[in-house]
Amino acid sequence: MAPALTESMPAAPHTLPNAQTLSKAQFPDDLKTSGQHNPDYSLLRPYEDFPTEITGPTVWKAEDYRNNPERWTHVFSDGEIAELGAAADDFIASGTPMTGMSKAHFPLPTLSPFFSTVRSEIVNGKGFILFKGVPVRKWGLHKSAVAYLGFGAYFGYFVSQNGRGHILGHVKDLGEDPTQKHKVRIYRTNAKQYFHTDGADLVGLLCIAKSLEGGESDIVSTHNVLNTLQRERPDVVKTLATPNWYFDRKGEVSAGEDPWYRSSIIYMENDRAGAPRVWSKIDPNNVTSLARFASGPDARIPALSEAQREALQVLDATCSRLALHMILDPGDIQLLSNTHVYHARTAYKDHPAGAVDESGRARQRRHLMRLWLAVPESEGGWKTPFHDSREKKRGGIQVDDNAPTCPIDAE
Repeated sequence: MAPALTESMPAAPHTLPNAQTLSKAQFPDDLKTSGQHNPDYSLLRPYEDFPTEITGPTVWKAEDYRNNPERWTHVFSDGEIAELGAAADDFIASGTPMTGMSKAHFPLPTLSPFFSTVRSEIVNGKGFILFKGVPVRKWGLHKSAVAYLGFGAYFGYFVSQNGRGHILGHVKDLGEDPTQKHKVRIYRTNAKQYFHTDGADLVGLLCIAKSLEGGESDIVSTHNVLNTLQRERPDVVKTLATPNWYFDRKGEVSAGEDPWYRSSIIYMENDRAGAPRVWSKIDPNNVTSLARFASGPDARIPALSEAQREALQVLDATCSRLALHMILDPGDIQLLSNTHVYHARTAYKDHPAGAVDESGRARQRRHLMRLWLAVPESEGGWKTPFHDSREKKRGGIQVDDNAPTCPIDAE
């Protein structure tokens, strides 16, 4: 039988142990990723409390940016690249583990104030930027990874992206079957990714190599999408705001946890005295993959209703209609806010084995390095209706006490 919508919340499974009990070798900063869990249902607001129209800098249209890349693109100067490269070289020479990366370990005297301004725009403004010019081919995987982690430390705290503790993820086709949605993460395949958010406040992608065809990126203002739906299909918005959606953990589960968590797709901030903002958390693949628990005599959760199925279709179609399209080239970093930007990826085809470029060098398979970054309340993050809103490494995926790891290529 499905759990009741009014059930009391269990004790938070992500409570951090005392710093003294953490191994410095495994957790260099004494912090552990919080992980996935149910919201505090008492903090969720009903649809009737949601605004009929959202205003402000988080609401943007593709036509505002499509022909004006200078409004959302920063090309690193030679001096900025030199500063990033020198900091990466010094970090490598120090022998500090990559999982111990922090701003203190990666000083950027020139870029630091600029990154602070960009961070504010990402968290509270339009929610996206594209950096260009990282010399990934020249630097190679190790130095590129170190520089990327150092870059990321200026925007948030690294959280684990899977059950193995990867704080540096790799979006790469490993030949896994995307139709096995209940156990395969789509980022490890070449399949299309529908509009979604990732499991942290911010997501960054550093392009190491492009595919032969496809693999292109689309982003859209979540708030523009919701405004459009409030005008065209308020019933869909109400369905998205109802906390009767189940999300698949795909086997990345700690002891004692259900294989899913239950939530809504859109929320309001836990800010009853202020001006709470609307934000969203959704991956359609983690919704539709739960059929194995929703059928048969031992069904444990309800099957998706027709209203829910239609809501997913209408949401993705509306995102597609309003999206800004972009192509990531090697050396590009796309940085997005998951709270108020949805993103998607087209399916892709890699270069055939043995393919070479115009200079005779072997073609690499499509490869993006990924960061999930947490921005806690105390450092300007949004006030979420989750138990971990004030934790530094809120969100992400944490299985038991698995320590963070930092592979420089997919595994």
